[in-house]
Amino acid sequence: MTWFNNSIAFIIIYMVVFFCMLPVGVKTADEAGEEKLPGQADSAPVNPRLWFKAGVTLLISLVLFGMYFAAGYYDLLELNELFGRG
Repeated sequence: MTWFNNSIAFIIIYMVVFFCMLPVGVKTADEAGEEKLPGQADSAPVNPRLWFKAGVTLLISLVLFGMYFAAGYYDLLELNELFGRG
């Protein structure tokens, strides 16, 4: 596992977790009891809190990447034996 492979794996993990976090806690103007602006979509969020979600995503991604890295570094899944390279 090179630094390039690890960085690509972290980016993929981060983006998957971020897209899973996007709908969490989102309220539309109707749900929040606020007025909609002219031309605003009905599904537009009032306060999406993207910086908070990016921070939570970073923490979750670091934990998941740590598990990925440990599994690869210590060969916990024994993939070499599975593919006949061991």
